[in-house]
Amino acid sequence: MLRLFALAAVCCLWLAACIPPTSTSLSERLIAPGGASPLLEHARVEALLARLPTRSGMAEGADGVQLFWRALDPGNYQLDYRYAGNPQGSALQQVAFDVHFQRPTEPVAPRGTVVLLHGWMMDGDSLMPWALQLAQAGYRTISLDLRNHGRSGHGPAGYGTREAQDVARVVRTLRAQGEVSGPLYLFGVSYGAATASFAAERLGPEVQGVVVMESFANAGRGIRDMVPHMLSSRPDTLKATAMTLYARLVYARQDLDAVIAAADARLALDLDKVDVRQALHDTPSCVLVLHGQADQHIPVAHGRLLAQASSRTHYLEVPGETHLSLPMRLDRLGATVDDWLARSGDPGHCPAPLPVGPAPAASALASR
Repeated sequence: MLRLFALAAVCCLWLAACIPPTSTSLSERLIAPGGASPLLEHARVEALLARLPTRSGMAEGADGVQLFWRALDPGNYQLDYRYAGNPQGSALQQVAFDVHFQRPTEPVAPRGTVVLLHGWMMDGDSLMPWALQLAQAGYRTISLDLRNHGRSGHGPAGYGTREAQDVARVVRTLRAQGEVSGPLYLFGVSYGAATASFAAERLGPEVQGVVVMESFANAGRGIRDMVPHMLSSRPDTLKATAMTLYARLVYARQDLDAVIAAADARLALDLDKVDVRQALHDTPSCVLVLHGQADQHIPVAHGRLLAQASSRTHYLEVPGETHLSLPMRLDRLGATVDDWLARSGDPGHCPAPLPVGPAPAASALASR
């Protein structure tokens, strides 16, 4: 069983995880991730990836930043995915899922390529279940480690803007090498969803469709919504309790406007003008926006704003799902995403997605 110990699902680790003892500035957490995510059992993920027929390498992004990529070819993986659930919807409650698969015995020509973009303090390997889901649906998947994450190099964060420049350069490099084959789709989660939106705008007609899962609509607004929520979270383990109490002591009295202004100055970026909605308005691609109705890290109001970006944008609000749980719900979202990608080839006739069904009963998974 693969377990996620959710301190804040993707972006929440800005506040609690890997805080240097000497750091008293919340703006430092907004500027750089500050460490590797403890959300995933990395040894377990690496063991699963070792069984998959993947290829990987490095490619140059913007400003010379080196980006790590991993490709998985389509095939019949006989995927069996089970979600164990987070019944209380807590940001600090353990969530578990189980995934089983077989190596394909016969090669399959890709119907297109999906580039997968992860969230803050995660890496491309964290989207391994989606890589399998989409590979089984016939797509080659390429997961990227964004700048400042995973095996990739370092450079100023852009809250999706600079990262989109990286994605565009890497996509064009990999297409020249034959790794990007057929129609191109982008799939992003949280910080990666903002990146996918800006990358689609930059790549223009090269992108057929974009899946935007739980993105902020505006970076400054997202930070102002997320930080108070994370500081008020109730942890359920001793370690999480200690980390949360420390975050409250260090950060609770800091003025968010001043914090954001300090981050702006360090990044040479105006976070209040990092506008994902405008990027989606300007992209010619079909767009599917997904947001959990119970998301309190990046509240559902952000998804509803993105839904209004253009007539090419379709929106699904998923009842009962949080910022942590939504990316894990392949059981609810897999068929909808597969079907939407298959029908999103014509930007003049962007398809409405299939409705998402009720949540299946969570499986009781035994620990390994």
